Formats: sequence, C-alpha cells, structure tokens
Amino acid sequence: MSACGGGGSAGAAPSPAPAPAPAEIPALKAHFAAHFKIGMAADPGGYKNAVANPVILKHANSITAENCFKPASLAVSPGVYNWATADELAAFAAANGMVVRGHTLCWHQQTPDWFFTGTAAEVRARLETYVHDVVTHFKGKVACWDVVNECTSDDASSAYRNSRWLQILGPDYIEHALRAARSADPDAKLFINDYGTEDPAKLARLMTIVAGLQAKGVPLDGVGHQLHVSTTSPTPANVDNALRSVAGKGLVNHVTELDVSLYNDPGSCFASRTGCAADITGDATLLAAALKAQALQYRALFNVFKQHASLQSVTTWGIADNSTWLSGFPIARGNRPLLFDATGAPKPAARAITYDSYLP
Repeated sequence: MSACGGGGSAGAAPSPAPAPAPAEIPALKAHFAAHFKIGMAADPGGYKNAVANPVILKHANSITAENCFKPASLAVSPGVYNWATADELAAFAAANGMVVRGHTLCWHQQTPDWFFTGTAAEVRARLETYVHDVVTHFKGKVACWDVVNECTSDDASSAYRNSRWLQILGPDYIEHALRAARSADPDAKLFINDYGTEDPAKLARLMTIVAGLQAKGVPLDGVGHQLHVSTTSPTPANVDNALRSVAGKGLVNHVTELDVSLYNDPGSCFASRTGCAADITGDATLLAAALKAQALQYRALFNVFKQHASLQSVTTWGIADNSTWLSGFPIARGNRPLLFDATGAPKPAARAITYDSYLP
C-alpha cells in the first residue's frame, strides 16, 4: 500500500527556511524604477530632520510638500505671497534629483477666509489669479499639480463636496482652477486628488466629475489616490478597480498620500471621535501583530501597483514614523504607518515590498 500513500516522504529533505531579509533594503527609487517614481511628503523641517534626511535622499525621487505649498502657507493677502519655504523645498528637490508634486492649489481647508469674500465673480477671479500666480512662479520646477483637492462628496447626495467653493461658484470652480493652471504652465501635469477612491461608491462619484470635465474639454491629466488606509481595508481588488477606472478614461494614476494605520477604526471614530481603537504601541505582542499585518497590506498594495502601467508615482505621506500626521488623527495616540521606523530603519513593511521571499 505504500506505493499509494505518502511513504516516500521519510527520505525527503525538509524545505529550507526562507533567507532572512538583509538589515538594509535597496533604494526604493531604484527598485521600482521600472514601474513608478517613489515619493515622500515633507516640508523642509521634516526632510532636514536627522532621522528623515538620509531616508528621503536614498529612497525617493519625488517629493510632495506636506503643507508649505498650500494656500494658507503661500497666500499672505491678494497678490502677496510668502515663497520662502516652498522655494527652499523646490531647490532641495532640484539639487537631489527629485521631481516636485505641487500640493495643492484649490482646497476647502487651509485656505484663508479672504478667498471667499465678495461676489461670485470676485471669488472666481481671485481663484484664477492665485492659481496662475503660483503655477507661474514654479513653472519648470513643479512636474505636476494636485490642482483641486478633495472635491468629491462623501455621501450619495451629490457628486460634489459641499464646500465653500461649490456654494459660491458651483461645480465650475474645478474647471476654472484647471484651466488657469494649464494656461500658466502647459507642461505641468494636472490632477484631481482625493481620498476614499478605493470605495466603489465614492469612486463612481469621482468618475462622474471626471466625465463631466472631459466632456467639456477641461485639461486634466490624472487622478491622485490618497490611500490613507489600514491593515484590513481596503481590499487589493478595490484599489485595482480604482486604478483601472481612471486608466479607462485615458488618465494617469498617482498614489499620493499612502500610509497604513495600525488601527482599524470604525466610521464613528472619524465622524465623531467615538469608538476609536486604543493605543497598542505600548503592548509588544499587539504591536508585533499589527506590524506584521501592516507589512502584508503594503505588500498586497504594491503588488497591485506594479500591475498598472498607468500608475506613474507612489508617494507616502511622510518619511519615517518619527513624524506622522496620524499621531494626532483621528485621535492622539501612537501610530507607525510608514515604511521606516522612528530611527529611519526599514520596517517589516519595507522588506515586504522589496523581498518577495520575506515572511513578516
């Protein structure tokens, strides 16, 4: 009977254990060069930090300003600008072989109240002048712009977020901003950037906006997918669907603000700060499990990313875990959402996306 069973297993050599990943990883910008650029978000105070600086210099060939390109940072008063910090970032990028993603020209947050005063005609003129002035200032220094940020509604009542821009100018504010940007720098690629594109319902609303713009011949080159995600959500299939939907419209995809939170919070945590998961960073067992899940999520996402020729850039929202917006959002607690730890060392997630045989 041994010929019909597993009798031959006794002499079989055991499977070799997978080789441990090296302490260091290859430069991400080189490792993924055949697929997309690798970007990181920071302001000068962030990328000059002793932990972050060697990380961004080794791994990134794209940089996004976390805050210093936003209207609240640049626009002092109508026609008066504070360029110093943004110029410093642009110079750093040029000196270190990085392209700049300009973020962002038109948003419902971090925009001075004076933008919204006066008649609709005055608000439109102010928006168009601001976009023209900023894009002109950085012409030849910024490769692409998140022209309009987070314009899509979070609910089914409308495709458009009910922002002050919408209330004053209607949906055409998006067109006004995009046309002003294209006029100022015909070579810069123009994007709409949003979160939640991995949700099929929100994606459908975004694609309604995109279709309307394309029907009117409005200049639009791509869609930015923020991808602030967790260890269990979204599914790779939903991310794949978002990228395919945008590519199907003939547009470029960028992943613009990627991080993977250790916490899988319910919607109430974001809506009303209730039901949020408790801080796990002081519990070694829970933290280790979360970091493993995070590594597997990063690997799953990057496996999807590599399948899409339309995806030209992947940016993490931060450089290393020593500085992340998620330490205070949606509540204050320890979080470690990036590829590099608080000392700048590669985490299991970084190894998971660079070594296929690595088991986190």
